[in-house]
Amino acid sequence: MIEKKIKEVILCKYGEVILKGANRSDFEAKMLKQLRLRAKRIGNYKIFYAQSTVYIEPLDQDAIDKIEEMTYQAKHVFGFVAVSRAFACEKNMDTILEVVRTYIPERLKGYKTFKAEAKRADKRFPLKSPEISAEVGGAVLSSVPKIKVDIHNPEIVVRVEIRDQEAYIHAGQEKGAGGIPYGCSGKGLLLLSGGIDSPVAGFMMAKRGVELEAIHFESYPYTSERAKEKVLDLAKQLTNYTMRMRVHVVSLTKIQELLRDNCEEEYFTLLLRRYMMAISLKIAHEYGCEALITGESLGQVASQTMKAINVTNVLADIPVYRPLIGMDKDEIVQISRKIGTFETSVLPYEDCCTVFTPRHPRTRPELEKVIEQENKLDFNALVNEAFENREAVVVMAFKDHKSE
Repeated sequence: MIEKKIKEVILCKYGEVILKGANRSDFEAKMLKQLRLRAKRIGNYKIFYAQSTVYIEPLDQDAIDKIEEMTYQAKHVFGFVAVSRAFACEKNMDTILEVVRTYIPERLKGYKTFKAEAKRADKRFPLKSPEISAEVGGAVLSSVPKIKVDIHNPEIVVRVEIRDQEAYIHAGQEKGAGGIPYGCSGKGLLLLSGGIDSPVAGFMMAKRGVELEAIHFESYPYTSERAKEKVLDLAKQLTNYTMRMRVHVVSLTKIQELLRDNCEEEYFTLLLRRYMMAISLKIAHEYGCEALITGESLGQVASQTMKAINVTNVLADIPVYRPLIGMDKDEIVQISRKIGTFETSVLPYEDCCTVFTPRHPRTRPELEKVIEQENKLDFNALVNEAFENREAVVVMAFKDHKSE
């Protein structure tokens, strides 16, 4: 029988953060902050780090009951590559084997093959890693009917970690969010539409540590209130990773109507995108964003040819990041499904870019001719008016969003 109390804890393993030098503590602090913000809304947990692992320990029964939810939250914190629910016990081989026989069979249900691995971080432990693995493997075979060892391609791995304070036993390590901690790479403004691409672009930059602010362009009444809600829902899904995001909602209706009435149709989309770029830049500067982020993929649509992108890019006085630029649609959709935005993105609500769409848009535009069309209207006045009339909506994980 097990004499000492067994604790179930969550282990969060570092990814590339482990390679950081003198500033590693700053990265760790941001990861811990994200975890503690999430834990605060779930239950009473002790969170600490040691030996390139963060430990999340439930401190009462309510926290134990919600450990699955806390595990889900931990998997959405950038910087961790693996998350495991583990059993912690004293560093005694008899106790370790009893834990394996008692608790691990439940984790192995439905699996046909496994292998045992051991990591002996505490070198004072009397058995070496291969010896620990052999004994643990034997304990699994004796307690789980029909399961077999496969050291080359196992369906699941049973791991034992001998660390400074305790031993940790777990099976079925889950993949973490990866990347580097959110907020350690500056702040960017995401141009967030209701499509598949832009939420993926936001996710990819957030994964590289960029704090996200967002802007969404609407064309009410040509686009509906539900189309706007769809975009806020997408922002909400991204807060699974970011916790919070402010979305600036800007109306383009007046600008689009003036373009329709005064400019040549084939230039409409290009002119509209220049207005979007200029308004985005004003908001970026207002809120301390160091870059714009778009979901453009080269050649995907007429406005995303190399020449068309350059027509809008020349306005930018800060970098414009396009993390999807070389990806095809299938690759983007795969990530969209993975982060949970796909089903919302494909809901059939209008997008401002589909309003007054030209029948034959320019794909190889000349900048001089675009500016010639643009000069038919007071560009700066319209940009400033749209900027001043924007609405800001704060979207938060765990809470309903609210207007500022």
